[in-house]
Amino acid sequence: MAIPLPDLQDELEIRLETLGFELVEAVWVGTPRRPILRIKMDLPDSVPGKGGVSIDQCAEVSRALEPWLDEHSEIPERYVLEVSSPGVERPLTRLRDWQRFEGQQALVKGKGLLENGSNRVEGEILGAEAGEGGSAVVALLLRSGERVRIPMDRIQKAHLIYRWD
Repeated sequence: MAIPLPDLQDELEIRLETLGFELVEAVWVGTPRRPILRIKMDLPDSVPGKGGVSIDQCAEVSRALEPWLDEHSEIPERYVLEVSSPGVERPLTRLRDWQRFEGQQALVKGKGLLENGSNRVEGEILGAEAGEGGSAVVALLLRSGERVRIPMDRIQKAHLIYRWD
């Protein structure tokens, strides 16, 4: 359908950093007839719910990326580019995200059962560290007081939990 994201992601990350942003997530969605490249970006030191990426900044990045993306023959001619903020429930996709948001609440959906016997856990991020063999490990404090360690390669999806006051 389109360029595999690992081939595209590194270059997207560099281009966003040059523009003053960080890549949070890039995924192909949609259908083969109407592929959509969905990019979520953030300011390097933003705090969810307190400022962040504006609509004008998303438009600026979209305009900056389109000519570069259009040059790639592997990208379908009729793709749609969506550039947005990650929102207040920001996805946690990299080791640095888990380290940056230590102390925040997160929801983790696992690939299969996690240490607590469920495929879904919610808790406070205690930290994350690179593990043996290159796999990082995330530590969470659950509401029950139990501490769990989850290898990142066992995480299907994770995001911050924003509490509306």
